[in-house]
Amino acid sequence: MERILTPDYGWDDSLPPSEKPRYLSLSRTTDRVLQILMHDDLSRVRADSVAESLGMSGTTLRRRLRADHTCYQFLLDRARQYRCEKTLRQRWKPGKCLATELGYLEVNSFYRAFRRWTGLSYSQYKERYGC
Repeated sequence: MERILTPDYGWDDSLPPSEKPRYLSLSRTTDRVLQILMHDDLSRVRADSVAESLGMSGTTLRRRLRADHTCYQFLLDRARQYRCEKTLRQRWKPGKCLATELGYLEVNSFYRAFRRWTGLSYSQYKERYGC
């Protein structure tokens, strides 16, 4: 049974999107990886641990994701974006705190990703949307 990637997986019109969502048919493996990334601690989740929890090798996981024209890093980025948007809708957090929560080792990596997702710096976003 296949599922469709919908805006519920991480795209929200309330934030300025960096790109329009694409609707993709997902394999069961890709769907399960997304579910893990949506709910687990992103600072601890690695591709090999996800593969192990799905009962497969890292190579098999990469091959199955490639069959869906995606990769683990892309899914991780989408999960981080979704969780960032969800957090900011509930309450504002300092960038350093949010970066740690999303599994970034360097806060500057989070700020670059945030700009890629929204087209705005973290401080510009706060000013514009009054968070």
